[in-house]
Amino acid sequence: MEENQTSTTKVSIKYGIISGLAGIAFFVLVDMLGFSGNQSINYLGYLILAAIIYLAHKAYKEEGDGYMNYGQGLGIGVLVSLVSSILSSAFFYFYVTFINTDYMTMIMDMQRAKMEESGMADAQIDQAMEMTEKFMTPGMMLIFAIVGTVFFGLILSLIVSAITQRKRPEQLVS
Repeated sequence: MEENQTSTTKVSIKYGIISGLAGIAFFVLVDMLGFSGNQSINYLGYLILAAIIYLAHKAYKEEGDGYMNYGQGLGIGVLVSLVSSILSSAFFYFYVTFINTDYMTMIMDMQRAKMEESGMADAQIDQAMEMTEKFMTPGMMLIFAIVGTVFFGLILSLIVSAITQRKRPEQLVS
């Protein structure tokens, strides 16, 4: 039996860096176009992550012996997500702390406007905004971004790995 000549870690880190840089470029583009805070546009970032996980699986099989089991695919996808989230979250932290210090205020103002549009009472809005402010610090956003991206990366990896796995013939059940 021929062993795979590449490692899941090597492929994962490479594609995690690619994904992180793509995430940074996507964030900057969305912010420059004025779509920050638009949740539906932000979901497009998860499609980019899914595509990069797929490419990482493809590269792992091509650089190795052509096979990848479900567990390997899942591990690659989660590690890609982790590396990607650390890079893009570190950039986000730097961005809102040093470059665009008004970014968090803008997001909070957008949240307030959404609550007003939905017809919430002023007292409810004030209470919700007070609670939201506690979680809208750059540090808390950094933590939530990493945890959230890894969580969605796990979900995406479960799906993508089921599609891209290629078991060795001796692992197939007759």
